[in-house]
Amino acid sequence: MRPTLSWTPAPDLPPGTTDPRPVADALGAGGVLVLSGAGLSTESGIPDYRGEGGSLSRHTPMTYQDFTGDAQARRRYWARSHLGWRTFGRARPNAGHRAVAAFGRHGLLTGVITQNVDGLHQAAGSEGVVELHGSLDRVVCLSCGTFSPRRDLARRLHEANPGFDPVAAGINPDGDADLTDEQVGDFRVVPCTVCGGILKPDVVFFGESVPPQRVEHCRELVRAATTLLVLGSSLTVMSGLRFVRQAAQAGTPVLIVNRDPTRGDRYAATRVALPLGTALTTVADRLGLPVDGGSTAR
Repeated sequence: MRPTLSWTPAPDLPPGTTDPRPVADALGAGGVLVLSGAGLSTESGIPDYRGEGGSLSRHTPMTYQDFTGDAQARRRYWARSHLGWRTFGRARPNAGHRAVAAFGRHGLLTGVITQNVDGLHQAAGSEGVVELHGSLDRVVCLSCGTFSPRRDLARRLHEANPGFDPVAAGINPDGDADLTDEQVGDFRVVPCTVCGGILKPDVVFFGESVPPQRVEHCRELVRAATTLLVLGSSLTVMSGLRFVRQAAQAGTPVLIVNRDPTRGDRYAATRVALPLGTALTTVADRLGLPVDGGSTAR
């Protein structure tokens, strides 16, 4: 499966609003489930896929089939990802992440599902976050299933590739840096220390399925919520859209905060067309909640 590169909004979609009061009202009543996407992390310096200047305009993410079936594709991936991790790992939570953490601390949320792999919700202090697509800070062996910290792999790759320090043209939402084949050169990939197998970041690649038990857990969270609040996701792919459809079919209100139209707008009660940091900080102020608490450790 190739990634969905674009989505064309239908002309009859309801317009967005710049009034965040519906979001504040829903959060004030409690029972809100957050579903977040790449747009929430753009203010932390991590680009999204499909927004203005999104990475898909210049970059096609690695697919599971290419990664597992082509050693050269793995070499390119790990070279690019190793370089990208240095920048990606330095990203810090922004006002939007801190606001979500504040909502959680004050008992307004039933949970957070994120499509992001950057760990910034947890770094801001949110607890019990469901990482729908996994996390870049873990690595898994495809042969023996052993998990290990990404920082350990980063150290091993650094030792195996002394002097590897090309200048990337950009960084992508999956932590992949933009490098040419010439820059990748003869980058050395290291194997699993347990069995010698192929290592892969513990993230769901395009062409790979989200584990069924994780999907069902998310469906349970949707069933238990009184409102589904979508933050910074275009909902282009079914991975997140299915939960919006589930909520709408059950009569659970769906609210979306995203500057651009989304594939879920027709299921939503409203879409707030504001930057995430601005909108969520305004909502937190309306509710009288400070947004500067929580951890910033990575």
